[in-house]
Amino acid sequence: MMGTQRLSRREFVAACGKCFFALALTASPLFLNRKAYPSERARLEGRWGLVETKLSPYFKPLAGKEVRCLLCPRKCEISAGERGYCEVRENREGSLYTLVYGNPCQMNIDPIEKKPFFHVLPGTLSFSIATAGCNFDCKFCQNWEISQEVPEKTFNFRLPPAMAVKLARENQCATIASTYVEPTIFFEYMYDISVLAKKKGILSVCHSNGYINPQPLADLCGYLEAACIDLKGFTEDFYQEMTEGSLQPVLSTIKTLRNKGVHVELVNLLIPTKNDDMQVVKKMCLWIKNELGPDIPIHFTRFYPLYKLRNLPPTPVETLERAREVALAVGLEYVYIGNVPGHPGENTYCPRCKRQLIARSGYSILANQVTKGRCKYCGKRIPGIWQGAS
Repeated sequence: MMGTQRLSRREFVAACGKCFFALALTASPLFLNRKAYPSERARLEGRWGLVETKLSPYFKPLAGKEVRCLLCPRKCEISAGERGYCEVRENREGSLYTLVYGNPCQMNIDPIEKKPFFHVLPGTLSFSIATAGCNFDCKFCQNWEISQEVPEKTFNFRLPPAMAVKLARENQCATIASTYVEPTIFFEYMYDISVLAKKKGILSVCHSNGYINPQPLADLCGYLEAACIDLKGFTEDFYQEMTEGSLQPVLSTIKTLRNKGVHVELVNLLIPTKNDDMQVVKKMCLWIKNELGPDIPIHFTRFYPLYKLRNLPPTPVETLERAREVALAVGLEYVYIGNVPGHPGENTYCPRCKRQLIARSGYSILANQVTKGRCKYCGKRIPGIWQGAS
């Protein structure tokens, strides 16, 4: 009798994922457009470990064929043949290449509310993509199977930017979202998609940790319409312990996006005993009001045990409600509760007349009383993107 080989957890997840992916592909909303189905599926062949490369514009050559990556605040110094922290940027003979250009491992059609964007084209669909890799290692990551993996070990599609835009159009997606992992690590891919999407009248959005350097951020802002930024906590200790990153670059990114006219929404995942001190929450909310303005939407979302924090309980709903009360008390106008479907904190209310404007249940829109970007009842302007690109 032959012996059995014990699989590691990551190998087991990968094996299960391969089977699930094969089944899910034919049922995915991506292929519900039957007119596009036969030809697109044939062209969207993928395989495990598919790597596509492109020279990065964001690096500085150093002595001995070393390079310094200039994409994110880590500024990794990388020897020839080695990779940076994100594991998707490689020094090849003194030049820095991305290994995730046009080879996403996730490709879905989601409600825009899932990003979450509550002030961007409610009720529309978003063509959502991600590659392997990340420049954080969040202990609570819900997508750790791909964010903490290298592209050689994920199932990847060959999807050049033009095809991504084409699929978004054919499936009636108003936006293309770079999401699931930190999109900064596939910056060149996101950027090129955004340039093409703008020409076709599709808006580019992203969900990001905000850990990006000023120059690439400025380059992206010319094509990015909306950004949902994870403001994961409001102390340097939390960032260092929980993400292996730092807070200040994230705050700078948020301010830059706001100043450049990009629509910004913030997400704060409240984790029991880690970042749920209401005094710190108040300090964060005051910073948002004073530095960004009272009309920035913020989502306080519920934590569930995942990845390296499986020992902690889910966030009590009462904690989320207290955080919302704190935010409203300091003067923030659009404060949401996330990951609690059906909670009244999912809804949008007019800060002037207090009437309910958008009723939600999970990702579903039940009613929308925002008319041409204004409250239907009192006429107050509601910040956001309420009409698609012309």
